[in-house]
Amino acid sequence: MEIIGGKNKGSRILVIDDDPDIANLLTIILKPQGFGVYHAWDGRDGLQTAYELHPDLIILDIMMPAMDGWDACTRLREFSDVPILMLTSRSTESDMLRGFNLGADDYLKKPFSNAELDARVRALLRRKRNHGRCSEISHYTDKLLSIDLETQAVALDGKTLDLSVTEFNLLACLVRNMGRTVTHGELLHAVWGSEYGKVSSTLSLYICYLRKKLEDSQHAHQYIHTRWGSGYSFVPLNEN
Repeated sequence: MEIIGGKNKGSRILVIDDDPDIANLLTIILKPQGFGVYHAWDGRDGLQTAYELHPDLIILDIMMPAMDGWDACTRLREFSDVPILMLTSRSTESDMLRGFNLGADDYLKKPFSNAELDARVRALLRRKRNHGRCSEISHYTDKLLSIDLETQAVALDGKTLDLSVTEFNLLACLVRNMGRTVTHGELLHAVWGSEYGKVSSTLSLYICYLRKKLEDSQHAHQYIHTRWGSGYSFVPLNEN
């Protein structure tokens, strides 16, 4: 990974592209806007950098050695919901649809104008910030369940639940991301740390523990939903 622009004063943008000319051009466009621009030369290096850096946005090329953009996008979505802008000369409709189906958020064709790139980047970052504000939750309460994320107090039907630290952290991560599926990789990283880079049976075991304590489905409602092959989501009572 190479830092090619900015001093990380603003949002961090990771460029995954094997073309140094494109990397330099993106730096010229984005650095004056206050963005910190980081560069990875192929998909494999990009995955490692994304895992360590936690960028605010990824600009991803498709045609690269070692691991192409298709595979990199798929792998990124295993552990992150970072906005991904695919930047490529492949411009057919089938290419665009494939990118979106793999989890890309936007698709920009080469050659591109500076103004269009700047507008796409700002739109994706604004969408990310708005999503983040929606997830700033400190309390959750319904007629059955009460969760205080600040005091770490959880009660079901008026009775305090005895949750382990891991169980509470898992529940807190799901509640803070209420309304979307949290991937296996995101949960493992948030609750257990960076050493858990892959889906582990540990996660499914603790989800089982948590469901039992929440008495999921016993009150005609299931709080924790499984999204097969993807992750888990917390569903409020009034949304069922």
